Amino acid sequence: MSVINKFISIKQTVESLSNKSKLIVACKNQPLDEILPIINLGHLDFGENKVQEAYAKWKDFIKDNKTINLHFLGHLQTNKVSQALEIFSFIHSLDSEKLALKLVNEENKLKKKLKYFIQINIADEKNKSGISHHTALDFIDFCKNELNLNIIGLMCLPPLNIDPSEYFNRLKEIAISKKIEHLSMGMSKDYKIAINCGSTYVRVGSAIFN
Repeated sequence: MSVINKFISIKQTVESLSNKSKLIVACKNQPLDEILPIINLGHLDFGENKVQEAYAKWKDFIKDNKTINLHFLGHLQTNKVSQALEIFSFIHSLDSEKLALKLVNEENKLKKKLKYFIQINIADEKNKSGISHHTALDFIDFCKNELNLNIIGLMCLPPLNIDPSEYFNRLKEIAISKKIEHLSMGMSKDYKIAINCGSTYVRVGSAIFN
């Protein structure tokens, strides 16, 4: 099946499961030529994991295509924040006070406001980024109330090779308790489960390009 046919099939599945869920086409390591056919179909939401790769790929293109929504999905290092803010509209991996403070500083410099998802390490896995779910409530308040960051959602990466429903539902409970609208949950293998658990943004790459 071609990339376009895979994309169309997944987009139709997402739309059939929920009219509130959006598909982010995760396109790390994919050249712009491979992505253009999807753009030409009118799709607007694309995700990248590495700032430098995304900057080289998208910087000139989005200047002339301002309706594209570029989502940063990977771990964001503070020394890459300035470059990230130039091209991204959404950051899905806000996970520390240090990063939050850096983002505020750069937003003020660039006079630009982004939309943020706070990444929560929902299973307290040592090998994964994200704020601990034990301290998440305080961190959400800090980002929203003290720093005035535009926190629109929460994001998580559940443990591999087990049913992720418990962890998706746990993230949803946190979002409800803080009246946060959006949930960035679900990738190629589990996006259907994530949508059934309330995800509003799914991040699908390998099921489209591989």
